[in-house]
Amino acid sequence: MPSTVAAQALAPSSRSRLGPSAALWLVASLVVSFLAASSAPSPLYGLYREAWGFSALTLTLIFSSYAIALLAALLVFGALSDHLGRRVVIVAAVVLEIVSVLLFWQAQSPAWLLAARIVQGFATGIATASLSATLLDLDPARGALLNSVTPMFGMALGALGTSALVQYAPQPTRLVFELLLVLLILQALAAVFLPDTLKPRPGAWQSMKPRIHIPSAARATLLRILPLNTAAWALGGFYLSLGPTLAKLVTGQRTHVVGGAAIATLVLAGAVSILYVRARPARPVLLGAASLLSAGLLLTLGGVHLSCGALFFGGTLVAGLGFGASFNGAVRSLVPLAAAHERAGLMSSFFVLSYLAFSLPAIAAGLCAGLFGLQATALGYGALLVAMGLTALLAMPTRPTSPSQ
Repeated sequence: MPSTVAAQALAPSSRSRLGPSAALWLVASLVVSFLAASSAPSPLYGLYREAWGFSALTLTLIFSSYAIALLAALLVFGALSDHLGRRVVIVAAVVLEIVSVLLFWQAQSPAWLLAARIVQGFATGIATASLSATLLDLDPARGALLNSVTPMFGMALGALGTSALVQYAPQPTRLVFELLLVLLILQALAAVFLPDTLKPRPGAWQSMKPRIHIPSAARATLLRILPLNTAAWALGGFYLSLGPTLAKLVTGQRTHVVGGAAIATLVLAGAVSILYVRARPARPVLLGAASLLSAGLLLTLGGVHLSCGALFFGGTLVAGLGFGASFNGAVRSLVPLAAAHERAGLMSSFFVLSYLAFSLPAIAAGLCAGLFGLQATALGYGALLVAMGLTALLAMPTRPTSPSQ
């Protein structure tokens, strides 16, 4: 089978493979790199729009093409590492990510950005479930924590780091991707030496039939957390697409760092929240997350309406605490319900639903921003997310449904 030959070609001798601790941190760094690369273009969109003159709708379509491609990759390849093994799938995903960064590096029009985002989405989709499952394979306790924290840190690093380069460095639309290229090439070489955490098993071709694979034991829990998870990811999608422009509008400042700071405030607050709640039972964490998300959004809407930067960023921080807690509570509620050979499939299904919430509302927001203006769109979008957060709060059971919760 061609895939088996590829896997054998990538396999170093067992003596040269990384130990569990080194492998854990390498995989965590790969999650950071993938998510940093995904958020890095956000602060650059303003420069691209100035250079090529495209609309807010075109911007959100470019942004969301990433999530749509990611969804397609999750549906087709999400469970592939459960059959081929983790390492070969991870290495292939990193190579594809390098191709996307090369496209960004040479971008000459919106079409180039669209192509780069689609390739990047496929790469991240292939990597997401494999990296998440590998972290859990290597260390279930620390892996669950890293699965929650590293995406937040990666998004913050990509957005804030790129904003700083835009503000202070020459040729940021090239320098950002040159730095990412060097990092990803080094990580691709290191990933070849990852240990096998799961033995290959038959069924690789069958696993690539597009489907949502949710173990029966996890279905009720997933349905229960879906409203909150949808609201949290829809908030993230809005911030990563239109957030930098909105932050400049609210504060009246035109510096690029302000836009990156809005994204970083949301996701770094999420990371802090995860560190705080990681040892607490999942059910009260989800209840608190719904409350924080709703309260933070109300404060943010006040800042948008009053053009008050302090209120806007304060609300973003509170909403970010809810964002992080909801993600951590959701992952910890789901992971114990899947066997080892079901983890990649479950995580891919979870991320399919999450990225649908991440992308489709953002596309609608881009369309509305062109019709009604960004401020009015932000107010309406935020009000809908508040309603979803309150609905999730009311729908959450008042008692644990399982001993783990």
